[in-house]
Amino acid sequence: MRKTLIAAAVTVTAFAATVSVQAVARDTISIVGSSTVFPFSTAVAENFGRTTNFGTPKVESTGTGGGMKLFCAGVGVGTPDITNASRAIKASEYDACVANGVKDIVEVKIGFDGIAIASSKDAEQLDLGLKEIFLALAKVVPDPEGSGKLIPNPYKTWYDVRANLPKIEIEVLGPPPTSGTRDAFAELAMEGGCKTFEQIKALKATDEDQYKAVCHGIREDGHYIEAGENDNLIVQKLVANPDALGIFGYSFLEQNADKIQGSKVGGVEPTYDSISDGSYPISRSIYFYVKKAHVGTIPGIAEYVAEFTSDKAWGPEGYLADKGLIALPDAERKAMAKDAQAMKTIGKPAK
Repeated sequence: MRKTLIAAAVTVTAFAATVSVQAVARDTISIVGSSTVFPFSTAVAENFGRTTNFGTPKVESTGTGGGMKLFCAGVGVGTPDITNASRAIKASEYDACVANGVKDIVEVKIGFDGIAIASSKDAEQLDLGLKEIFLALAKVVPDPEGSGKLIPNPYKTWYDVRANLPKIEIEVLGPPPTSGTRDAFAELAMEGGCKTFEQIKALKATDEDQYKAVCHGIREDGHYIEAGENDNLIVQKLVANPDALGIFGYSFLEQNADKIQGSKVGGVEPTYDSISDGSYPISRSIYFYVKKAHVGTIPGIAEYVAEFTSDKAWGPEGYLADKGLIALPDAERKAMAKDAQAMKTIGKPAK
């Protein structure tokens, strides 16, 4: 009996030692996710590292979808503490989190961002309607001959799409399916243009899956080029090729305003004011999510959240405004800061 008790005690001690080693295996915050939120998160991380006694958080640009997979993989030092997102968490992602033990999630809406359709400053500035964006980039479109059928996209040049657009080949560099920017672009721009066709709009009532497949489907014949999660690389390619367009968050447009320009969408340029007031058609909310189980275990998470949600950071005159963040309205920002700093968790989002 005594030997059994000693063996058990040794086992418990060894287990406790293992847990202790795991607990101190990481003393800096791990952040993954959206390439759009990356510049904002990086700025806060660097400021946080300079002005506190905590280490500078490690921020990685994995894309919103990729970040959610890593974040929802479980609880423990081998998983991220925070994931950035250029769209709200999906119900399916929330379910995956809960299934893997990530049950307490804090959602922080940090502001607004517009999706720019940009080109080199050496190119003609385009003015595109949502209908033209859909026709240029959709996988299938209504037959221009009037048959009433949906056919593989036949449009090769912008002139084919609309006669007063330039006679240059459609070449658009954009994010991959794992990107929140791609999700938001599909929902706001592609579906917005898709709904202008009554025959497709009618599909929503009869076959919603088919409607979504048509409206969100991006062509795969070389006219749309998936450029990965590195938005700076898209900027470089636009500078090198004035005939190309690129899709990314407004912050990258603002940071590179000496080299690139935003296309107008429905006659509206992507600017701080037009995104803030909602007049620019392709704008969206952006977020980060915190794994509450890691708060108090990984040093500095609560303090990082407090820094991010301080007016000196995310306010209209804060240092993130210099990076292109469009601030929330005052009352909403104040309420969000209160909930974030209290680590208020969310329930499952609607599908």
